[in-house]
Amino acid sequence: MQSIQKITKTLPNSPGVYQFIDKQGVIIYVGKAKNLKKRVGSYFSKNQTGKTKVLVGKINDIKHIVVETETDALLLENTLIKKHQPRYNVLLKDDKTYPWICIKKEAFPRVFLTRNVIKDGSEYYGPYPSVKTARTLLDLIHQLYPIRSCKLNLSPKNIQSGKFEVCLDYHIGLCKAPCVGYQSEDDYLKSIKQIRNIIKGNFKEALRFFEREMKKFAEKLEFEKAQEIKEKLESLANYQARSTVVNPSINNVEVYSIVSDATTAYINFLQIGHGAIIRSHTIEMKKKLEETDKELLELAIVEIRQRFDLNTKEIYLPFEIDILNDIKKTIPKIGDKKRILELSRRNAVYYRLEKLKQMQLTDPDKHVNRLMKQMQQDLRLPAEPRHIECFDNSNIQGTNPVAACVVFKNGKPAKKEYRHFNIKTVVGPDDFASMAEVIERRYKRLLNEQKELPQLIIVDGGKGQLSSAVKSLKKLGLYGKISIIGIAKRLEEIYYPNDPVPLYLDKKSETLRIIQKARDEAHRFGITFHRKKRRNSTLQSELELIPGIGPKTVLELLKHFKSVQRIKNTPENQLAEIIGKHKAGIILKWFNPEEKSSEK
Repeated sequence: MQSIQKITKTLPNSPGVYQFIDKQGVIIYVGKAKNLKKRVGSYFSKNQTGKTKVLVGKINDIKHIVVETETDALLLENTLIKKHQPRYNVLLKDDKTYPWICIKKEAFPRVFLTRNVIKDGSEYYGPYPSVKTARTLLDLIHQLYPIRSCKLNLSPKNIQSGKFEVCLDYHIGLCKAPCVGYQSEDDYLKSIKQIRNIIKGNFKEALRFFEREMKKFAEKLEFEKAQEIKEKLESLANYQARSTVVNPSINNVEVYSIVSDATTAYINFLQIGHGAIIRSHTIEMKKKLEETDKELLELAIVEIRQRFDLNTKEIYLPFEIDILNDIKKTIPKIGDKKRILELSRRNAVYYRLEKLKQMQLTDPDKHVNRLMKQMQQDLRLPAEPRHIECFDNSNIQGTNPVAACVVFKNGKPAKKEYRHFNIKTVVGPDDFASMAEVIERRYKRLLNEQKELPQLIIVDGGKGQLSSAVKSLKKLGLYGKISIIGIAKRLEEIYYPNDPVPLYLDKKSETLRIIQKARDEAHRFGITFHRKKRRNSTLQSELELIPGIGPKTVLELLKHFKSVQRIKNTPENQLAEIIGKHKAGIILKWFNPEEKSSEK
C-alpha cells in the first residue's frame, strides 16, 4: 500500500486514463479523470463505499496515460474497457441481434433487412428497436420504388450478354428488370437516392418528385398512372405524419436520456432528421461500482457515437456533461425540444420495464436481489429490507381501537405472519399512544421468543406516530438496530427519526410501490378486524339487553348461531338444546312478544 501511495503522489494534475492492476498483472479497472492525481487519490480516502474498498484492496500497481482533454480521456477509456474488459468496470451489453436496413454496395444496389453489419462499404441504417419497425419502413420503400430483390451480379458485361431473364417481380410491377437492360443504372440510382433520404427522415425531395410525376401523367391524360403516383404520394405522406415527432425545423440532432436503478442504467438515443425519428436505440449498462448517472451517460454517448459513426453538431441532454465541448449541448426546459427529450426518456423507461419483467419471469431470485438492493439505496438503509413489518391503527371515535401488523418477505406479503392487536392500555382515540403500545408489545414478544426481527419497520402516519414508535424501540433497546420510517398519506412523504425534512420518492418507483402496498395491506387488514370486532360488539350488546340473559349465554349463542338474525329465526326447541328451555323462552318472548312460548 505504501508503494501505491507513492505512485498516487507522483501522478500529474492532467486529464488522462488510469489502470488498476492486481497481483497477477491483470487490469481490474480502467477510469478516466479530468485531474489524474486528485481522481486516483480519492480512491484511498477514508470515505470509501463497500465496493470501492474491495477494489482498492486488490490494487497492486497503477498505470496511467496522459491525454489533452477529458473527452480524449473518455474515448481512450472506452477503447481500453472494450479491449481488456476489466472486472470492476461497467458492463455494456451489445446489440448485435438488432435489425438494420442495408443499402448494398453493388451495381443496382439492393435494399434489405439484416442483423449482420459487414464492413464492405455498404450503407447500414439503424439499429431499429424491433423487426416490425424496420419492416414497416422497408415495405413502404418497396411500395414506392420498384427495386430488385434478386442477388444476381448485374455487371454491364452480364447484362449485355443476355444471360438473365425477367422474373415474376417484373410482371407484377415490383421491379423494372435492370437485369435485361429495361432500366438504366442512372435511373435506378435516382430511386436509391430518394430511398436514402426517406430512411434519414428527409421526405421533401421524394414528395416533390412524386408530385411532379403525377402532374406529368395527368397532363398527358394518363390518369391510371397518375392515380398510382397519387396513391404512393398519400402513402409517403401518411408515413411522414406518423414518424414526425417535432416540428420539421429540428434537424440533425442527437437526443440522450438515462434511467437507472441500483444495479443497471438504461440509456436511450434518438437521432432526429427533418423533424422525424430516423434512429432509436437503447443500451443497458451493468454497474460495478457506485457510478453516477453523469459518468454512465458520458460513457454511453461516446460508445453510441463511435458505433453509429455520428458527427452531429447538436445534442439534447437531461443535464450537463463534461465532454464534447466542440458540440452544441442543449438541456431543454420547454417546447418541442423538451417533449422530444421526454420521449427519449419514455423509451428508456419502457425498455427497463420490459427487461425487469423478463428477469422476473426467467430469474425470480435475481429480480428479488435487485429489488432489495434498490430499496436499500432509495431509503438509505444499512441493510437490505428482506423482512419488513408495517403497522396501522383503526378506530372510529375511539371505539373498539385495534391495530394491525403486516409482514413482507422479499417484497411480497407473508400473510401467515400477519397479526392483530386489541388496544389495551389506551383510553379514547389516541393514535400516538396506540402506536407506542403496539410496537412495544410486538417486539417485546419477538425478543422473548427469540424470533427474527425485521430490517425495516414502516409506520402508517407522520412525525407523531413515528416518534411514538421510536420511544418504544428505545425502551426495548432496539433503536438503531432496526430501521424505522413513517409514511404520510397526503403527499406520500417518507419521514425518518429526528429528521424534519421528509424524503419524496418518485411516484413510479418500485420502492414507493412496495411501501404503499404494505401500508394499504396493513390498513385493509386492520379495518377488516375493526369491523368484525365492532359488528360482534353490536350484536353482543343487543342480546345483552334481554333481561335474564348474561354475557356467557350471549357468547354461547353467537358461537353456535353466528348472528342475531339466525337466533331470531331459530325455533324454541333448538334454542333450548343450547341454553335450556327457560332461557330459550325468554329470548323467544323478547323477539316475538305477540307469541306465547311453550313455557306458559
